[in-house]
Amino acid sequence: MIVVDNLHKRFGGVHAVNGASLAIRPGSITGLIGPNGAGKTTLFNVIAGLYQPTEGKVLLDGEDITGLKPHELFQKGVLRTFQLAHEFKTLTVRDNLMMVPPNQAGESLLNTWFQPSLVRKNEEEVRAKADEVIEFLEIEHVADEFAGNLSGGQKKLLELGRTMMVDAKIVFLDEVGAGVNRTLLHKIGDAIIKLNQERNYTFCLIEHDMEFVARLCDPVICMAEGAVLAEGTIEEVKNNEQVIEAYLGTGLKHKK
Repeated sequence: MIVVDNLHKRFGGVHAVNGASLAIRPGSITGLIGPNGAGKTTLFNVIAGLYQPTEGKVLLDGEDITGLKPHELFQKGVLRTFQLAHEFKTLTVRDNLMMVPPNQAGESLLNTWFQPSLVRKNEEEVRAKADEVIEFLEIEHVADEFAGNLSGGQKKLLELGRTMMVDAKIVFLDEVGAGVNRTLLHKIGDAIIKLNQERNYTFCLIEHDMEFVARLCDPVICMAEGAVLAEGTIEEVKNNEQVIEAYLGTGLKHKK
């Protein structure tokens, strides 16, 4: 689904992504791991259109999407979440979800004046979709809570829910487990697996929690110094000598 070909991103003298090439299969949950500073988030940002690449290209189903803006990629079904959730703090969980679908009838002042029934019908459809997402994620108890009052894990679930409000082809998740307690992390993992298996979502996720990666991801890609170092199953990657060296013996080999 996604092919990254010889991608480079430089910031002055810093070569954050240095000739990275990889492919993400449709219907897969691909894990992206690597030590801090390996270029993982920068790679995500280039794919998602937040940064323009210095060199190289990105393909989506064979189409060159290199350098497209985030809103253009959104229209093509390429979505991403962030390590720090970007919720609308003073809106409820339901309203946060209802904000997502583009081109809603109520966005037109003329529609609100001359076609109020169309606006109401569209809003009812979007609300029904939001309620379906809330039920799917099992967060009914916070549906009417202000998003700013949610815990870190609940905010990550909300971000995942926002990707469900449109027809996503592929979702890039940036450290979905950061700051999340084990119970909620397991619930987030359940939701990702369910979306993958029942709705054929394709995911690529950056994560440092190897237990979480092992549970969800196949294949796993390891980056170091801006390039792809190894790819394979979690066991193959964990036992790769280059990967162990890149992590400077920080315990990957022992987390079996």
